[in-house]
Amino acid sequence: MDAAQEAQKREAFRQAVVNTLERRLFYIPSFKIYRGVAGFYDYGPPGCAVKANVLAFWRQHFVREESMLEIDCPCVTPEIVLKASGHVEKFTDLMVKDEKTGTCYRADHLLKDYCKDKLEKDPNLSAEKAAELKHVLAMLDDFSPEELGAKIKGYGITAPDTKNTLSDPYPFNLMFQTSIGPSGLSSGYMRPETAQGIFVNFKDLYYFNGNKLPFAAAQIGQAFRNEISPRQGLLRVREFTLAEIEHFVDPEDKSHPKFSEVSKLEFFMFPREDQGIVNNETLCYFIGRVYLFLTQLGIDKDRLRFRQHLANEMAHYAADCWDAEIECSYGWIECVGIADRSAYDLRAHTKLVITPVKKELGLAFKGNQKKVVEALEAMGEKEAMELKATLEANGEAEFHVCTLNKDVTIKKNMVSISKEKRKEHQRVFTPSVIEPSFGIGRIIYCLYEHSFYTRASKDGDEQLNVFRFPPLVAPIKCTVFPLVQNQQYEEVAKKIAKSLTAVGISYKIDITGTSIGKRYARTDELGVPFAITVDSTSSVTVRERDSKHQIRVNVEEVASLVKEVTDGTTTWADVQWKYPTHSS
Repeated sequence: MDAAQEAQKREAFRQAVVNTLERRLFYIPSFKIYRGVAGFYDYGPPGCAVKANVLAFWRQHFVREESMLEIDCPCVTPEIVLKASGHVEKFTDLMVKDEKTGTCYRADHLLKDYCKDKLEKDPNLSAEKAAELKHVLAMLDDFSPEELGAKIKGYGITAPDTKNTLSDPYPFNLMFQTSIGPSGLSSGYMRPETAQGIFVNFKDLYYFNGNKLPFAAAQIGQAFRNEISPRQGLLRVREFTLAEIEHFVDPEDKSHPKFSEVSKLEFFMFPREDQGIVNNETLCYFIGRVYLFLTQLGIDKDRLRFRQHLANEMAHYAADCWDAEIECSYGWIECVGIADRSAYDLRAHTKLVITPVKKELGLAFKGNQKKVVEALEAMGEKEAMELKATLEANGEAEFHVCTLNKDVTIKKNMVSISKEKRKEHQRVFTPSVIEPSFGIGRIIYCLYEHSFYTRASKDGDEQLNVFRFPPLVAPIKCTVFPLVQNQQYEEVAKKIAKSLTAVGISYKIDITGTSIGKRYARTDELGVPFAITVDSTSSVTVRERDSKHQIRVNVEEVASLVKEVTDGTTTWADVQWKYPTHSS
C-alpha cells in the first residue's frame, strides 16, 4: 500500500470513529444551533462518563498511590502571576494572516501540512526533495520567524481557503485576556495551565506536609489556550481539561523510593541522543507510572512511545522533558508531558518581595490606603526595583495608582522592596519540580480510536461498530435486557438493576421489544462490556462484549459477579471456568 492509499485508509477510519462518536453523543461541537465556534466541544452522556472514569482512575493511580495533596484553584489568574512565570512574555505561537481576508493560521502547521501532503500524495516527488521535506519537518520547531516565513514563501504556500498570499509570521500570545473587577484596571488571564495555582501555594502546601520534602501536589481543572487555528477535533481545542502533578524534590537528591517498581518496564523511547538515559530516578519513575496508567486505560502499548524533547522544543521553564506520544489517525500525538521544571517556577514566584507598611500608608492615605497597597503589591520586578532605587536616592517617589487615576507620593518608610537572601545555620535550597501534565481530552480521543473496531453482524449483511473499552473506563458497565416483553422478566430485570445500583455499577436497562441481537449491537457501539439477559426468573445469562461468550448465573449472584469483573478483582477467564457456558 503506497502513502496515498495509507492516508485515505486513515481518513476513512477516522471518519467512521468520529461519525460514531457524534451520533452516539460521546461528544459534539458546542453551540451547534448557532453554527458553533471552532475549538469548543460538549461531552454528551457517554463521553462524560468515560471522562469521569478516566479522571477517577487518574486519582487512584497517582493521587492516592503517592499520597499527593490535591487542590483546586480559580481559572482566572492575575496578570502578575503569569508575568512572573514567563507566560505573558513567552507563551506564544507564530501566526500568519491571509492578506486579503485577515483569516489567521498557525505558521508551523501550514508548513507541516504542506510537507506531509507532498510526501504522502505526490508520486513524482524525487528522493532529494523528499529528504529535504523530511528535514524541514524535523527542524520545524527550530525555525525563527524569518526562517519560517522564508520557507512558506519558498514553497509557495498560500492561505488554505482562499489561496491568497500570507503575511510574514509574527508571535501571538495564546492566553485569553480578561479584566478582573468592574474598573477594567486589573488585568488577568484565563489560566493556560493549572500548575501556577500549585506553585503560588507551595509555602502553605509545604507547611501542610510537615515542612518535609519530597511531596507532590495535584490539580484537575480547565485550562484555556486561544489557539490560532483549532482543528483535529478534541486534539486541539481552546478549552480543555488538564490533570497536573507537581512533585517537589531536593535538587541534589532526585532518587525515588519506589523506582524499583517501574525499573523493569520496557517500552519505546526516543531520546535526544543515543545514550537512552533519563535525567533522574524521579523523572524516570513518573515515566513508568504514566506508561502503566495509559496502558491500563486501554491505550495500545505498541502505539505508545516516550520522546525526549529536542533542546529547541523545550518550554521556557523546563530542564528536561519527555512526551508520552500516542499514535492515532492524525499521527503521533503528544498526550502527556513529563518535565523536570527544575526550580524555575518557585524562583520565578519568590524572587521579589514587596511589603507595604500599612500603618504608614494608612496615616498618609486614610480611605485610599487599600488601593495604594494593592497597586504597590501588583508591581512587576522592573517597576519595583526602579521605585526602590528612587526611594533610596531621594527618600520619596511619585507613584501612579491606576484605581485612583493619579500619582501619589510614596516615602521610604511606607514600603519595603527586596530580593530576599537569608543566612541560616542550615542548608537552604530551592526545590526542583518534576511535572507530569496530562491532556485528558487527547488521551480520551486516542482511547476512542484504539478501542474502535467493526465486525460482521450475525447475518453477515452489515458491519457493526464496537468500542472495546476496558470495564475500568466504559461509560456503562452492563446492560439488563429481558429476552422478551414479559411482566415476570421485567420484574427480575428491575430487581437486578436495583442490586447493581447497590454495588455501585452503572447500567442501562432496555425493556423495548427490539430483537436481542439489535440491543446487543446498540450497546456494543457504546462500549458496554457486559450484558445481562433475563430469560428466566431464577437465572440469567451474562455476555462479554468482545468474545460474545455467555455464561449462566443465578439472579442473586449476578450483581456481585459483574462488580468483581469490572473492578478487576477477577477476570472473565476465571468467570468462564467457574460458571456454566450458555449457548444461544
